Amino acid sequence: MLNTRSTSFAAAHLAVALLSLDAAGAEPVPQARVEVRGSAGQYDARRDDTSTRIVVTQEELKKYGDSTVADVLRRQPGISVSGGGPGRGGEIRMRGLGSGYTQILLNGEPAPNGFSLDSLAPALVERIDILRVATADMSAQSIAGTIDIILKRKVRQGQRDLKLQAEHSNVFFSPSASLQIADKGKAMSYSVVADVRKGSFEQDYDQVEQGWDSAGRPVLLRKVARKNDGGFRALSLTPRVNWTLDNGDTLSSQSFVRVQRSDSRTEGHWNATLGDLPDYPNDRTWPDDRRSQLRSDLNWMHKLGQDEKLEAKAGLNASRVRNRQHEAGYDTAGERTLDRDVHNDTDGRGATLTGKYSKSYASGHQFSAGWDAARQSTDAARASRELQGLAGTPVRDDRQYDATLHRLALYAQDEYAITPRLSTYLGLRWETLRTRSAGSDFSAIHNTANLLSPILHGLWKLDGKQDQLRVALSRTYRGVDLARLIPRVTRSLNNTEVTPDTAGNPALKPEQAFGVDAALEHFGGHGEQASLSVYARRISDTIHDDTRLVAGRWETTPVNDGSARTRGIEFDARLPLRALVARAANVDLHMNVTRNWSSVSNVPGPDNRLAGQTPLTANAGVDYQFGAAVSGGANFTFRSGGPQRISRTTGTYSTVKRELDLYALWKLTPKTQLRVTAVNLLAEPATEETRYGDASGSLRKTSVYPFSAILRVGLETQL
Repeated sequence: MLNTRSTSFAAAHLAVALLSLDAAGAEPVPQARVEVRGSAGQYDARRDDTSTRIVVTQEELKKYGDSTVADVLRRQPGISVSGGGPGRGGEIRMRGLGSGYTQILLNGEPAPNGFSLDSLAPALVERIDILRVATADMSAQSIAGTIDIILKRKVRQGQRDLKLQAEHSNVFFSPSASLQIADKGKAMSYSVVADVRKGSFEQDYDQVEQGWDSAGRPVLLRKVARKNDGGFRALSLTPRVNWTLDNGDTLSSQSFVRVQRSDSRTEGHWNATLGDLPDYPNDRTWPDDRRSQLRSDLNWMHKLGQDEKLEAKAGLNASRVRNRQHEAGYDTAGERTLDRDVHNDTDGRGATLTGKYSKSYASGHQFSAGWDAARQSTDAARASRELQGLAGTPVRDDRQYDATLHRLALYAQDEYAITPRLSTYLGLRWETLRTRSAGSDFSAIHNTANLLSPILHGLWKLDGKQDQLRVALSRTYRGVDLARLIPRVTRSLNNTEVTPDTAGNPALKPEQAFGVDAALEHFGGHGEQASLSVYARRISDTIHDDTRLVAGRWETTPVNDGSARTRGIEFDARLPLRALVARAANVDLHMNVTRNWSSVSNVPGPDNRLAGQTPLTANAGVDYQFGAAVSGGANFTFRSGGPQRISRTTGTYSTVKRELDLYALWKLTPKTQLRVTAVNLLAEPATEETRYGDASGSLRKTSVYPFSAILRVGLETQL
């Protein structure tokens, strides 16, 4: 990401020369040479970058002892996490939007197939950059914004850091350990971070299905009590090696490796007080999932001059998923009437090649241009064996699919400090996307999309010191995940309108958006800051899930359908108490609130917002330094819910989510510290509904998931 440190300093020299003429246009007055110097310690990316950027530092990554990066992000401004709750990951949403609207990057490049922030421990991460608006040197797949996760890269001589942690609640237990080893010499340095963890869980929850006829009369009321238990084991590695060559060039290699296995068992028992029981009144499922991921890149940097350099990076990635799901259905007498065994094997492979030329000019410009090329492929095989009834011959259904994505992008960008108080960023990115999907049961389908993304940022320091205004215009898009291009059907056990089969769609096209952003920011002299920002997006070819009856079974498929508009407002503030009272305790207060609205043209209202958008998120927290050895704090998170229309016939409903976290840190010795965290102390249950309705009637499924408080205890030491 470009920054304005050097451009601002160069512009200061230019401004001094221009201002050497007096206001009346008199003869030039001789000026002493003015030299401005800055340091990394004085540089604040959020304040000084022309492009809006929030940096999540090492301190914030460690503060609550979180087990996943997703848990860290749910406390950041404008970000919410859907799904399972603390310790269980979930979908990351900026401005309330996930599902591809929020771009997830690893070291500046799109995350590989199958990657999830649930699988990434904070111990593996150097920092996280949150970008609300696109920049030309990164992919424009960022309608809501971008989260760039920078893996560990700093090297400290003779570093040996060990962290042991355990987290426990009344439904699960998970111990973990991470070790970072690093060292450096004259021409080479290296670091290796290893994280290993395992866990076990056991949880009961209830689901209710209710139905009404076309006149609104109740015709169905049935309930299932479910029990789910299982465990997981995971190992992650992030090795990095840096070399300084004889000619001054630098070469670095960084990799990310993860191996994970999980297995569980779910069983359900239905009873009906109105209407019929489902096809299988009793059911059991035994999923077994094995995943491995590898990503490795080699980066070369060559200085062409004092203010000019050339960079190139080549990368490879691979993923492997072996998923087996064994399902069994039983009648009311306990006799097995269904035996289904499904193997889903998915292999992903990819390669990337990027290059960048950059140069700084004395006139206050920082110019760069480059390219970004990638190829990603996915091969999927599904082998199914199903036996209906108590006897007979099993029916086999074996299918194979493959999908390929080719991406090529060219870009140029220029950041210009026009004056010490005014800077601009101009970027232009052209991307072409070519996808191909084929299968044993359909012919190859090709799609091509060409996307031109002009981007403009402006930063105006209103008084030169504390207050500033940002404005940005951008054109972005939402790409199509390769997995959604594959029309592989995943069959549900008890197939209904609210528990349909799912399938991909090889004809999907990217969504495209035009957006505007603006922000008014204040930075005080004692560390206080406040920001009020607004945004709006106009989106075409929006994608939503469509549920239909196909060959006697209900099936959900993603489709392009219509356009959408989204907008929002966000307030974010941080206040050290000493900024108000000089002798106050060492207390930092922080809070943020984000309100989002959207509407989809081809989905009837009300509540026809973009799929999964969270209308309101809020955070409030406090950090307190008790002394040199003890610190602590608290954070309260709020995420709204409510009804939502997905299509003409389907909708969802979710309850609000409130979470309270506390942490305390004791520095036992100069090299050892103990961290204790209590997470989700309110332990509120979550209720989620899926709804379907047409002229013949309506059906609703309600699931109630209990949650519990989590206690984490971690010991961190330097060996």
